Amino acid sequence: MNIKILKTGFILILLFPVVSIYAQQKNESSKENKGQIQYLVKDSPVLRALDSMAFVKIYSSQYFRLDTTRFSLNKETGTNGNTSILNTPDSVFEKRIEALNLQTPIELTYNKEVKAFINLYATKKRELTSKLLGLSEIYFPMIEEILDRYNMPLELKYLAVVESALNPRAGSRMGAKGLWQFMYGTGKVYGLKVNSMVDDRYDPYKSTVAACEHLQDLYDIYGSWSLALAAYNSGAGNVNKAIRRAGGTKNYWAVWPFLPRETRGYVPAFIAVNYIMNYAAEHNIYPLKPGMFFYDIDTVTVHDVLAFDQLNELLHIPMEEIKFLNPQYKQGIIPAVKGKKYTLRLPRRYIADFMNNEQALYNYKTRKGLEREKLLAEIEKAKQRNIHIVRSGESLGKIAKRYHVYVSQLKKWNHLRSNTIYPGQKLVLFSSAGWTVSRKTPVKRSTKKSYHYVKKGENLGLIAKKYKCSITDLKEWNGLKSNKIFPGQKLYVYKPDSKSKATVKKGKFIYHIVQKGDTLWDIAKEYDGVTVEQIKKLNHIRNTHHLKPGQKIKIAVIS
Repeated sequence: MNIKILKTGFILILLFPVVSIYAQQKNESSKENKGQIQYLVKDSPVLRALDSMAFVKIYSSQYFRLDTTRFSLNKETGTNGNTSILNTPDSVFEKRIEALNLQTPIELTYNKEVKAFINLYATKKRELTSKLLGLSEIYFPMIEEILDRYNMPLELKYLAVVESALNPRAGSRMGAKGLWQFMYGTGKVYGLKVNSMVDDRYDPYKSTVAACEHLQDLYDIYGSWSLALAAYNSGAGNVNKAIRRAGGTKNYWAVWPFLPRETRGYVPAFIAVNYIMNYAAEHNIYPLKPGMFFYDIDTVTVHDVLAFDQLNELLHIPMEEIKFLNPQYKQGIIPAVKGKKYTLRLPRRYIADFMNNEQALYNYKTRKGLEREKLLAEIEKAKQRNIHIVRSGESLGKIAKRYHVYVSQLKKWNHLRSNTIYPGQKLVLFSSAGWTVSRKTPVKRSTKKSYHYVKKGENLGLIAKKYKCSITDLKEWNGLKSNKIFPGQKLYVYKPDSKSKATVKKGKFIYHIVQKGDTLWDIAKEYDGVTVEQIKKLNHIRNTHHLKPGQKIKIAVIS
């Protein structure tokens, strides 16, 4: 099956951070304000992403200095003062954006929504915009190179500003991560691997490649970059609904009123970023140069397990620079074991030192006592962590019961202050705490029927665990319609067979009862070695979006 069709099937799960913008008429009696319209940009992911920059150490003033060499003084005033956009006529904005529009296949339009976001970047957050201009020197050359490789408009680089304010460690409350704010499921579709040690969504290079592929898939659907951007934000399903409500037109601004309220500001914000990154000097905004630039950074290959502490102590590379350039390594450890190779980004001035001392780095014992054996132990410990993706309708209590843990443990492991969780959220569960995460793996069973007499305090879950089967198996073997059992009840079971020659009656399957909010991808992840394509083939499923709660589907053949 064409990979783009597979990817498109997952577009509907996309739920990226959204931008909301509201306009209101200011009703004041004073002549000075009469007839003026004030556009208020309420708190949104755009604002949160910008504000988050203030709390990242690499963005502190020691890493930035004012640079006016890239821009001339304000062409209209010849001054360096704080020029508000209120002093700039709409006709000037229209003329400038039209000039930008002529240089790109992406439709750039000026209106009151766009003006509100220009005001945000040029007036309200002008100091952070200066840092954005500086950070663009680190990320834009790399992003442009990849966009050019995919033959896509270079202006799409500005989307990373809207998504994350060029913060590679950015994360949303909904679970989106990195420069391009990928959700867990969408990232997996586009090859971004996530485990306890590494999260490729934070990798600036890999996530940019994934973003290009995703945006191209969306453009192939709509034939409009504006609609593709809207779908990147809210999902293709919401855009499709808006198109239908607009009478089938694929004109973005005709569709705009029918988009989710939160999404309506997304493309206007993108246009505003296009504007401000090109006309910053006209508003007396100059870049704060970062401590490094794109061409000051190089990449090396790591062949053995390595900790950031080893790089810091032996080569004296500033820890903040290591973390800033390599945000994908969540534990500060590069898990290059069993022949797996990983890339490491470092300031170019340290590349020769790394290559000349590579083996010494792997063998170096840090002041914290970190050495190869302890690092390997940390990697092994991390493997014992399991991830649960929250489904619609699930609560912490329900999840805790499923995995035989306490709610207090779930909250501690995930740093939760309340019991509030949301669909799509990832929860960490540890299997080293005296219990085993319930993973259903096809096993060979005896063809001979055995009996189990229910003891006081037992339930189907405990019995299923004892016989390494599922609750569904027990209910099917015994014709049970509910999970209720009683002490002394006689249950038929098929014990796991330790002999490799044992086989099970042909046609025996493991089944899954579909829960509300389940997708084939969610279900496949619950069973070791099971894929979406395998489930579709076993159940003759063509439309993956028509799963119904309570539906019984085959997961795997037991052999």
